[in-house]
Amino acid sequence: MPRKRKLLAQLSALQSNCSLPPFDALGNLNALSDGDSSPKSSKYFVTEKKNSSRLEADFFNQPCVSLAKSFLGQILVRKLPDGRELWGRIVETEAYLGGEDEASHSKGGKQTQRNAAMFMKPGTLYVYQIYGIYFCVNVSSQGEGAAVLLRSLEPLQGLDAMRELRCASRKGPTKPLKDWQLCNGPSKLCQALGIDKAFDQRDLTQDAAIWMVPGHDLLGEQDVVVTTRIGIGNRGEWAQKPLRFYLRGNKFVSIVDKKTEREMAATGDFTCS
Repeated sequence: MPRKRKLLAQLSALQSNCSLPPFDALGNLNALSDGDSSPKSSKYFVTEKKNSSRLEADFFNQPCVSLAKSFLGQILVRKLPDGRELWGRIVETEAYLGGEDEASHSKGGKQTQRNAAMFMKPGTLYVYQIYGIYFCVNVSSQGEGAAVLLRSLEPLQGLDAMRELRCASRKGPTKPLKDWQLCNGPSKLCQALGIDKAFDQRDLTQDAAIWMVPGHDLLGEQDVVVTTRIGIGNRGEWAQKPLRFYLRGNKFVSIVDKKTEREMAATGDFTCS
């Protein structure tokens, strides 16, 4: 019995000297710092927040199609001037291959003031305007004039701020946006994160206001749908090239290709290219 009392005394001493916080305090780790009234965490966000080191140059330095696929599951982070951080998981991309790609802004290898970022080092942002109003954001890859369009995000942190930014760009009375509507399209993504022409030619590996961090999910071919790009008009065979990639079953994707998904399910072929 004396030995048992001695062990209990040692255990009590260890507990009193322990520097770990009480168990109920750990619940605060999932709370967002910007006062969001939205859900405080995502099944993805809790892990990603711990792994906050930005993706570096080696990640972006890969061929366009490879980079477009590699972006899926990674986290785009935007830091607003007031210090709030907006986090979104990339769930949909499109590859634009440069030179020969008739749908690319750099087709024929022509470099202009507008598309200069597409010819810069991998990881450079290319932001352009459509309809004279909306913005789209791309990231340069390996290859002359090649870049990846970021089409959709799954919002993870800062959802209230995203709603504010989206509402500020919409005209007239509007209904509150649901979570899945915040970033489910390339222009919506830019509105929600406050990305405009001022971000053109910025370096994702160095910029203080926008960067990427690694997601924690290991994706397999069965998780990715490979299909044609959206809204590129009459570009001949290039309109049919399988250069759009999205996460299968993710409700934050802008447009789901049900036909391709049915074919994948029927054949068990998850490696379309």
